[in-house]
Amino acid sequence: MRALLLCVLIVVAGGVVPVRAQGDSAGVPWSQLSPGEQQLLQRFGDTWDQLPPRKQQRLRNGAQQWGTMTPEERQEAKQRFKQWRSLPPEQQQQLRERYQQFRQLPPEQRESVRNARRWFRSLPPEQRQELREKFQRMSPDERRAYRRELRRQYGGGGGGGGQVPGESFSR
Repeated sequence: MRALLLCVLIVVAGGVVPVRAQGDSAGVPWSQLSPGEQQLLQRFGDTWDQLPPRKQQRLRNGAQQWGTMTPEERQEAKQRFKQWRSLPPEQQQQLRERYQQFRQLPPEQRESVRNARRWFRSLPPEQRQELREKFQRMSPDERRAYRRELRRQYGGGGGGGGQVPGESFSR
């Protein structure tokens, strides 16, 4: 059950864009799921045929993604799920809305966001925290200017060679 919930969380909050299902309009019979998918989705076994086809496919995509993860990726997903569960419902809804906005971006902008996220995650924890705090102290106009500067210098935030981008940016 927890593995399934993790799969759903990864798709909803982890920034993983699920693969589009072919034949989204028709459901997938339980018997056509692989044994691994059935094991991960066993909580839904009794009611699988009553689930809407789109929900079946989302759950199946999540189970497939879980099956391809390394142990380290699974551990990270578990940690994100734990963080997700600790969020208030309003914040969870806000994250769902952001994810929907992300999915509606053109492919090149989604890639830019992914690059920025990869760059940010590559920083040491201290630098990430420092950037978070700096960003939180900024006004909305300063934030927009800071983002523009990052895009100009790092092509969407990617790169940087370990240097904290925007250090020359003055508030």
